Amino acid sequence: MYHPSHGLSLDVEALSGICGSVSIACWIVVFSPQIIENFRRGSADGLSLVFIAIWLLGDVFNIIGTVLQGVIPTMTILAVYYTFADAVLLGQCLYYRGFTSADAQPSSNEDTVADEANEESPLLSDGNTRGRSSSRPAVADAELLASKHSPSTLRSTLFNTTALILVCAAGVAGWAVSMGSARSKYPHQGQDTSPITTLESEGVRFDLWGQVFGYLSAVLYLGSRVPQLLLNYRRKSTEGVSILFFLFACVGNLTYVLSIFAYEPECAKPARAYRGSQCEQGEWEAEYKKYILVNTSWLIGSAGTLLLDCMIFVQFWIYRKSGK
Repeated sequence: MYHPSHGLSLDVEALSGICGSVSIACWIVVFSPQIIENFRRGSADGLSLVFIAIWLLGDVFNIIGTVLQGVIPTMTILAVYYTFADAVLLGQCLYYRGFTSADAQPSSNEDTVADEANEESPLLSDGNTRGRSSSRPAVADAELLASKHSPSTLRSTLFNTTALILVCAAGVAGWAVSMGSARSKYPHQGQDTSPITTLESEGVRFDLWGQVFGYLSAVLYLGSRVPQLLLNYRRKSTEGVSILFFLFACVGNLTYVLSIFAYEPECAKPARAYRGSQCEQGEWEAEYKKYILVNTSWLIGSAGTLLLDCMIFVQFWIYRKSGK
């Protein structure tokens, strides 16, 4: 197994801290694009209520698991924040749907045309007609023609990319500021001053019930994406779903997984080495494997939902292409 080098200015612990800070930054703003999208459209038909409800339940179990497993307080506080944000999004969806739990049913173009043509619609319309039956086909044709040449897709891509870069940069800046503050507060502790650490001085511990709730939350996180995938498939559309919502979720999950893998056992840290303490034979591998085992449920939940979110991105691409 590869042993990380201590000669680099950005060691494994720093890499873990940076990824963790970027993940936190993404998860703090993850729900904002979808809440804004729902408010802008005055509708939440693009989201599956089952998707949000299962995600909310997964966050509740995540809180219980993090508390029982004894992870850092920051992650527990964030889990509480996720639950609150989920509840806000779920409440918004229920409000726009009139507090009904059923997802919107897809409607075909033929039904739309049939509704527009009835016995009250004139067979021929003159230039003074302002009714919907005479104006909507022309508007639809104009919108279809404009969509083929409109730079809105490019603007949307640039906006989403810029927003993602800014959030990631904020996460890195937050890590740098917190590291500088920690080193100024504890100037004699060398490089072992990362503000985003687990309770490693007490060793990596294994809590049975913490693991149970961790795996339950992982199953719920994985299952939550299925209703949204099915709703998009039935509607043959991703209209009303914010792509930035899932972009933040993907980057948040990816950096969270990387922050877990970029773990440096206590015996290998520079401060311990400076004091003459070295990893004994097999100690590095044993502690690293135990750490990964303790965090396996959170790895499954994050990595699994990352793959499912990629399937949602495929739906964005397919249905946008078919709608042109």
